[in-house]
Parts: sequence; C-alpha cells; structure tokens
Amino acid sequence: MEERIRWAEHPRRIGPRVLLIHGLGSSAQDWVLQMPALRSQYRVAAVDLPGHGGVPLLDGWPTVADYAHLVASAIEAHAAAPAHVVGLSLGGAVALQLALDFPARVRSLSLINTFGRFRLTSGAWLRGAVRLGLVVAGRMDWLGSWVAAGLFPRPDQALLREATAARIAGNPRRGYLQSLWATARFDVGPRLREISRPTLVVAGTRDTTVPTKAGRGLAAAIPGARFCLLEGAGHVASVDAADDLNAVLLSFLRDVDGQAGELIPAG
Repeated sequence: MEERIRWAEHPRRIGPRVLLIHGLGSSAQDWVLQMPALRSQYRVAAVDLPGHGGVPLLDGWPTVADYAHLVASAIEAHAAAPAHVVGLSLGGAVALQLALDFPARVRSLSLINTFGRFRLTSGAWLRGAVRLGLVVAGRMDWLGSWVAAGLFPRPDQALLREATAARIAGNPRRGYLQSLWATARFDVGPRLREISRPTLVVAGTRDTTVPTKAGRGLAAAIPGARFCLLEGAGHVASVDAADDLNAVLLSFLRDVDGQAGELIPAG
C-alpha cells in the first residue's frame, strides 16, 4: 500500500507524545534541533506531508483539511492520541485544522509563525508572485535558492541557505503547487473560537512571511491561548531561534501536563 504520509517515530519511554508538522516545501528536517530537547522528556514523532520529503503526491488539489485528515489517521494508526501537536507555518495550519476536526486526537497546540487565515502583506504578494512564477516555469532550483535567501539572509547562515535551498528544490513541482494552493484557500478564522485545547502561539520579530500582528491576532482569537514573541527569530524559528523555541515549548508542554515549571513570559 502506498504511503500517504510518512511518520517517523523517535521513542524515549512511556509518556506523552509530541507530534511535529513541518512547513511548506520542507520536511521533518525542520525539527532536527528540537528532537534532542523534546526527547529528553517526551516521545516524539514527526511527519512528512504528501509531496514533501519524498512522500507521493495526492490526487487533484488537496486542502489543508485533507492533510489534517491524513495526520489524524496516522495518529490513530500509531496509537498516539491525544498528542501535543506542534506546527510551523503550513504545519501550524494543519495543526489548527486537526484540532477543529479531530479534537480528541489533540492534547495541546503549539503554533509557530502560522495563521488562521491566509493573508499577504504588499511585500509578501510580490514574493508570492515570484515564487509562483518560478514554480510554474519549473525552476525548482531557482525557487529553492530564492526562498532560502529570504529565510536566512545573514552571512553566517550560508549553510542553512544551502540546506534549505536543496530541500525546496527537491520538491516535485506539482506537489509544491498543491501546497501553495491549499495554503491560499485556508481560512478557519470563523471557527477559532471552537478550539478547546491549550494553545501556544509563537511569532518571530524578524518573520517577513507571517507578520507578528498575525500571530497576535491568532492568539487573541483562540480562547485562553498564550502568545510568545521570539526576539530576532525569522520564519523558520525552529532553526534560527532553536534554543529559545525549545525553552518555550518545553515550558508550555510541562505546564499543560501539570509538571513543574512555568511558561516563559511572552514578549
């Protein structure tokens, strides 16, 4: 049977499960700097969504809800419910949809640089148009280099740029277009008040893809959600602000599980 989603388990011991969902055009590699920190206290799993990390594409033009349904099925198949679900960007959108459509499979939500409704600033519209043009032209290599340069612009981030460019370039063109179109149609804004699971919303001060105000608005719309601003973090906070993000995540998860420790104050 063809694998519709890849589930990579990183076992530790009996205990709560943390499930990590990557961003658009990426893979479970988004989380390599979170794995050691989370495994010290949790059982950790990460998924590769369809069209990412070598996983086959879905037919037609799937929605974020379709991705969430596959994740829900994987959680059930691996007896991982309820899981602490952590999502970055597109992965955060999938996590939101999962909590709305399959709440029994979610223990908590940690949403990193994500959104409840896809909106673009004027600058982001231009970047989006360039991205779409490169994909349509079939230049996934140029796309990888261009996107990576925007995510990791500093001179000391050359290795990160190279790794990210290669990962994006490795995506099938149709799979990338599918994810772009799913993201563009995503809107759970009217349903955010339905979320009943403990929620942490994290935003980065240097994220040029999802503005800080979008994170604040998302947190304000979810009942009881906590907001944390990571100073100096870009869109891929799991990489360029890994230590700070790990501390915030562990503190939040401990708090949800009733363990010792308090959530780091929000910025």
